[in-house]
Amino acid sequence: MSTPNNRAFPSVLTIAGTDSSGGAGVLADIKTITALGCYGSAAVTALTAQNTTGVQGIHPCPPSFVRDQLVSVFDDIPINAIKTGMLHDKDTIEVIVKELIARRRTLGGAFPYIVVDPVMVSTSGHTLLQEDAISALCADMLPLATLVTPNIPEAELILKQLTGNGAVEDIRSIPGMIAAAKKISATCSSVSVLIKGGHLTLKVSDILDAQQQRVFASDELHWYHQCGPDEPEILRLARINSITEQTDERVVVDILWTKGRVFLFVRPLVESKNTHGTGCTLAAAIACELARGLTAQKAVETASNYTHQAIATAVPMGRGHGPLNHIHASLTRVLPSPTITCPAPFISTLIRSTERLWKEYVQHEFVVQLGKGVLPKANFVHFIKQDYHYLKHYARAYGLLAAKSSTFSQIDSCARTISHVVRETGMHVAYCQTFGVTEKELLETPESAALTGYTTYIIEAGLRGDDLTLLVAVLACLLGYGEVGLWLKRNALKPESGFYVQGNPYEKWIEDYSGKDYQAAVRIGIESLEARISRDPPSRIKYDELMQVWERVVKLEIGFWDMAMALSS
Repeated sequence: MSTPNNRAFPSVLTIAGTDSSGGAGVLADIKTITALGCYGSAAVTALTAQNTTGVQGIHPCPPSFVRDQLVSVFDDIPINAIKTGMLHDKDTIEVIVKELIARRRTLGGAFPYIVVDPVMVSTSGHTLLQEDAISALCADMLPLATLVTPNIPEAELILKQLTGNGAVEDIRSIPGMIAAAKKISATCSSVSVLIKGGHLTLKVSDILDAQQQRVFASDELHWYHQCGPDEPEILRLARINSITEQTDERVVVDILWTKGRVFLFVRPLVESKNTHGTGCTLAAAIACELARGLTAQKAVETASNYTHQAIATAVPMGRGHGPLNHIHASLTRVLPSPTITCPAPFISTLIRSTERLWKEYVQHEFVVQLGKGVLPKANFVHFIKQDYHYLKHYARAYGLLAAKSSTFSQIDSCARTISHVVRETGMHVAYCQTFGVTEKELLETPESAALTGYTTYIIEAGLRGDDLTLLVAVLACLLGYGEVGLWLKRNALKPESGFYVQGNPYEKWIEDYSGKDYQAAVRIGIESLEARISRDPPSRIKYDELMQVWERVVKLEIGFWDMAMALSS
């Protein structure tokens, strides 16, 4: 056996049992490996008669034949990573360990990564690892691993075996999972340990409380799309349909201990029966990412996202716990498909890609002072005069977008947006009058350099690019102001925040942008863009182009607030 240097098409070997229904074991592994662009080979440890309702029978392969399979693969196929699953019994484990040790001596530092999924019990409760095999797994197999992926019950059994005290530790908490991962790693040659939290349902507040108590560092916490406290208000509103409702959503957390550091991967809980083979899929996906040369942290993060999406997009199959959708990643998309937990993946990705800039935009000093009612009148009047002229160019951009649209529904969406902008300009005129600014003065106000630069970029982007480029170019304004309105409204609900709406000199502005009319326009914009992306997913080149456009317009929006604060012309 040799290990190939080419990471473009890595080779991954799975050592596991079969599942005749195709949802778990070797079949799930090969589907995952193939979907993730790797070459898959297999050594079968046992055959099972199995479906979505349970395991009806097990026929173990003779250990000598398991060895024959390994030798056949190792002698011919270069392997980058190995994933083990159902190993069934002590004799089989001993044969596998002996062969791996022999090959490791031959290859030295070039030995493949090994991901051990310590399969012990099936989803339906059927024993898949004999009692006397647990000690062999812990004593001999785990120390060879690069990474081990127990769920909570499996981690408890491993700890019981490793400590030798006969007691099962309760690790069903974030501190408990972290402590368990450290203990397993320390006892097994500093192996990286990922404890899967699917058996422990937590809430967002539980994660934040643990963070507050410094159970882990902030940079060790990874939230999935549209999950967690930093989810944009406009996307949260699209899911829960209420700005005042305080949500504490249920989440699942996986905890990784690697090289002396802990990492938490948090994702929304998907209410689904289609979870058969989740552990097999995750471990196989991690093996693929390690084979590409990723670190354990990045491999787990990427594999966790793939597995979550496979659950979220799964189609019901069978009468019991159905399989995952392994092939979702084989589609030529650079973005995940919309799901119940993440209905706006493209917009979520846009915002996440410019997280620092987005926060600087929607929580700009102009916005903060406005929300606290201390923004000088001169700055606000200067802003609203320029914003009046911006809306004229914004409506023109949507007119251009309508001309580039290919369906009546797209044209209708543009027309409704233009109609909303026209109403918004009327609001501006009426609002300016309350600050002593006449319509004549509005019309005669010269455009600032910040405004001219911004609107010229949008129109030129529309003229040069397609409808998708223009949609992204105009989106920062629509989404940003919707986010600002909701952010100010939500902060005003928090005691001692300093933000308030009722009696604020800019109360009407806050109410307008957090109100139903504007938020309806935001929702139309979100749905239009996500539908356009879903209908015709962008290539990687196009995706990178759109990300550049988005980053540019967010920076231009920040420049617009800066202009208002500096009273620049």
